[in-house]
Amino acid sequence: MPDRQTKYIFITGGVVSGVGKGVTSASIGRLLKSRGLSVVIVKLDPYINVDPGTMNPGQHGEVFVTEDGAETDLDLGHYERFVDEDLTRGSNLTSGQVYESVIQSERRGKFLGGTIQVIPHVTDEIKRRLKAVRQPGNPDVVIVEVGGTVGDIEGLPFLEALRQLRREIGMENTLFIHVTFLLHIGATGELKTKPTQHSVAELRSIGILPDIIVCRSDHPFQRDTREKLALFCDVEERAVMSLTTVDNIYRVPLTLEEADAGDLITEKLGLGRCESDLVEWRRMVQSMVQPRSEVEVAIVGKYVDAPDAYISVEHALLHAVAHQERRLRIRWVDSEVLETRAVEEEFESVHGLVIPGGFGPRGIEGKIAAARYAREYELPFFGLCLGMQVALIEFARNVLGIDGANSYEFDPEVDNPVVGPMPDYYNQVNIGGTMRLGSHPCLLEPGTRAAAAYGADTVGERHRHRMEFNNVYRKIMQRNGMIFSGLSPDGELVEIIELRDHPWFVGVQFHPEFRSRPFRPHPLFNGFAKACVSREAALLRQSAIRQESRVS
Repeated sequence: MPDRQTKYIFITGGVVSGVGKGVTSASIGRLLKSRGLSVVIVKLDPYINVDPGTMNPGQHGEVFVTEDGAETDLDLGHYERFVDEDLTRGSNLTSGQVYESVIQSERRGKFLGGTIQVIPHVTDEIKRRLKAVRQPGNPDVVIVEVGGTVGDIEGLPFLEALRQLRREIGMENTLFIHVTFLLHIGATGELKTKPTQHSVAELRSIGILPDIIVCRSDHPFQRDTREKLALFCDVEERAVMSLTTVDNIYRVPLTLEEADAGDLITEKLGLGRCESDLVEWRRMVQSMVQPRSEVEVAIVGKYVDAPDAYISVEHALLHAVAHQERRLRIRWVDSEVLETRAVEEEFESVHGLVIPGGFGPRGIEGKIAAARYAREYELPFFGLCLGMQVALIEFARNVLGIDGANSYEFDPEVDNPVVGPMPDYYNQVNIGGTMRLGSHPCLLEPGTRAAAAYGADTVGERHRHRMEFNNVYRKIMQRNGMIFSGLSPDGELVEIIELRDHPWFVGVQFHPEFRSRPFRPHPLFNGFAKACVSREAALLRQSAIRQESRVS
């Protein structure tokens, strides 16, 4: 496309938090990309944390790691999966980062003794960073999602910065989309618009007039509701869009396309009429919702009551299982519960087992028990980061007979530290942002399951850890059936393990879930899904044989 002024779409949320701004932002990105436009998406988070790296996943959800090693909000995972682009640390801006930068500039004397204020210093820093995401590449559109809800006091500097940015770069180059929620009154069957009206009024009071209102609801609304919102919120009737809850979030771009959102957005931004191509996207969604049969995978973790803590793992499994023409069912298994319950009760009927990443000793013995069950009963197993370390500890205890084998992370006094600290990333003054982060190369051992899955000799994968396998135990494990199929270029760091005589028992020190895409399942997740399908077929055969024997 010819060079043109980068356009900005600002997406705000109202009425309640968790309304779906992230998926809406990602879906709008997909609509624009389907029209041949280049897109970058940015998440603005009003919290004072510099990044979410030290936040509790049970409260905040997953920490998504970018190629360049930024610990970011989980919404960046949605952005990457929907738009199919690798984002950078510039795509997540927090209040903590903004204030940290402004204070550091003040300490260096940049402001020449002036009084530092929210306006203009904080808002100028926000605008500077939003303008910087245009480089390199100068995308056609930058989508900016504002975290939180309109009316939150901590979000005001971001909203003020966006108001100023629209004024500076021109109304014709910016678009405000407000995502809100229509409350349903069960007793009367009504959808109430008043909270949305108040939310828009709050925006207008600070000088922001939304151009489009996306109304989330569990129930579709009628034309009279659309007319009422258009009148009281002062937007075009066609700019009030219904976004009803769907059974699969990958349907959202299709729902918005049916509402003519893509055409309306490109029209209002002066991007011309661009034909969309969502044929492959529709085919992908169909593969997820209309498969032949079901594969059940157990995910063993300590945050199973807050599945957002493992959201990229869930989506990576969904991509891979759909690629095998199966529907995914997840069995969430609390690792703490496994410490007091027979594991056979949880895993006898599942087709695969995943232990995702995590930190800390809580529930670790339950994860070790799960890894043992998968190894002994030939259940397809995939260990991610901590999951690999758990598998190594279990192998040391129950195959090598090393009593008390453990990780230094869980027991600093351990006599047999199968997993130990990495000197460059341990005992740091700061906890946040000091792990081994981002993409690192991995050399694959020819003839292994990992090499076959990737179809390559060298790969790059995203990491987030401080602990690593202790090479003191490498040779004895190799002699007893453990294969170290992926290593760092210097051969010192174990990146991938697998068992010699097992249908699929693979552990990785990195996070492959961050690189999975709906169109391109991650190779290792795809290999795991194939093993799960084989397990499904084997269980069906066993069930048929048992039925035949009872009949005879």
